[in-house]
Amino acid sequence: MSHHPETIARLTDSRLANLAARIIYNGFDRYSLAFQEITRRARVRFEQRDWKGAQADATARLELYGKIAREVKQQILDLLGERVMDKLVWASMKAVYSGMITPRYDWELAETFFNSITRRIFTTVGVDPQVEFVDTDFETPPTRSKKPVYRTYEYINDTAMLVKSILGDFALRGPYRDLEGDAARAAKHIEAHLKNISALRMVERTEIVRAIFFRGNGAYIVGRMLSGSSSFPLVLALLNGPDGVYIDAVLLDENAVSILFSFTRSYFLVDIQRHYDLVRFLKQVMPRKRIAERYISIGHNQHGKTELYRDLLYYLAISDDKFTTAPGQKGMVMTVFTIPGYDVVFKVIKDRFDYPKTGNRDLVRTKYTLVFKRDRAGRLVDAQEFEYLRFDRERFSEALLRELSETASNTVEIGDDAVIVKHAYIERRMIPLDIYIREARPEAARAAILDYGNAIKDLAATNIFPGDMMLKNFGVTRHGRVVFYDYDELCLLTDCNFRVQPSPRSEDDVLAPEPWFTVNENDVFPAEFIHFLGLPEELRKIFLEHHQDLLEADYWRNVQEKIRAGEIIFTSPYHRRYRLRDE
Repeated sequence: MSHHPETIARLTDSRLANLAARIIYNGFDRYSLAFQEITRRARVRFEQRDWKGAQADATARLELYGKIAREVKQQILDLLGERVMDKLVWASMKAVYSGMITPRYDWELAETFFNSITRRIFTTVGVDPQVEFVDTDFETPPTRSKKPVYRTYEYINDTAMLVKSILGDFALRGPYRDLEGDAARAAKHIEAHLKNISALRMVERTEIVRAIFFRGNGAYIVGRMLSGSSSFPLVLALLNGPDGVYIDAVLLDENAVSILFSFTRSYFLVDIQRHYDLVRFLKQVMPRKRIAERYISIGHNQHGKTELYRDLLYYLAISDDKFTTAPGQKGMVMTVFTIPGYDVVFKVIKDRFDYPKTGNRDLVRTKYTLVFKRDRAGRLVDAQEFEYLRFDRERFSEALLRELSETASNTVEIGDDAVIVKHAYIERRMIPLDIYIREARPEAARAAILDYGNAIKDLAATNIFPGDMMLKNFGVTRHGRVVFYDYDELCLLTDCNFRVQPSPRSEDDVLAPEPWFTVNENDVFPAEFIHFLGLPEELRKIFLEHHQDLLEADYWRNVQEKIRAGEIIFTSPYHRRYRLRDE
């Protein structure tokens, strides 16, 4: 749509607001339809075992929002011309748009899309209720569900029959490999769990989300079971092998399901019309996971950011604790701060990187974009990018204000009354691994070091090399999982040249301050890793016992060969103890 400038000048504010609101609405509608189209392909990808196609779809869906938002922004600029900053027009646009989205099932996502356009145009500092939906316009959903987001299975006096009934309602093209056997094995797990939690011997009611959750090479039937006063999750994890579909694992506790939906995982593709209802049902399954994380886990990361920001504002309104420097060693590239009672950290790129770090702000942001678009394998933290956050100055400790002034004055503007953070990444707060192994009980520290090696291997399987593998760059989640969160040296594994360090020619070579051999930019010497970890002797022995291969160039080259040959190496999102069979 294009309008001549003279025509635009003659339009009333009301007419202009209607035209502009329609442009944004149509843009959101295009996004929603394209999102659904990609999501619905996930079932076919799984049925056909088209894992490369599934990966391509996941990436395409991630890129969709920004692409359409940029197009809509340009259309708005073209339409409004010199009146683009007229807030009276925008206030009218917001009111018109709110009326347009009232009949939709996805009104909350539509509000966030409107906000995305306004923030791209106004570069709003903090929030502006006049031109964006700071809170939703709807205290209750403006539309009603035609049916629940879940199917209900009432009491069946045969757990195996219940499992078969559930699987039958999610019939996939292609046969189940061993439906009877899988149902019996799953029933055995469920019945053992009922005994362990001292519930009744039977399941009185089961509620299962009507759509399958797809991600990677897995398909997940998600719901919950009720037995007496007990309620617990039920996730049937399906895989599709050369000889058919089978239940690979049964997840029955909140921690296991929370890890499956973790902020370190890629997003699910689940074909549900009302995401509002789905997100609230998932609270019954994972009550500790905040609403923002639930939206993000199903691919609506932009709205997840909206919910996270609203939740943060609410926390700041009901608390009085101050932002402080995050615990752990100081970063060379990022200044990191947190607020004690809220489990996130804010990462701000420094004006100048500490020696010996090189690079620049654009390179760091490129690394974060790389992580956003890739399979995170449960080992990379999902960082939400925010711009122009505004906080009261009194909420910052004086020590943090001094640090921000000294290290990030280009990004953080400190005024008399407010602190404006022009750009930041918000991530889940974790315990840095170097602190964890020092403070945790010995058995927990040993488990963390074992998982540290597993984390590096999982990243390698997805063509990611951390670059800097020092313990301070890894964190431990509340579930005890080790994940990587420092991305400034991260790169593709296939871009690295893994080498065996040449033997010294003489004692002079050993004592020389510089290497006696040529080292190129992408050269990596795995044998040197162990010298930079700073592990106590006991933990060093454990690491070498289980992960000696990480110090050998051949290990890394073998993984590179598989990736270059087009092999997709999947990592399991659940512990092997949940699996129905060993294979």
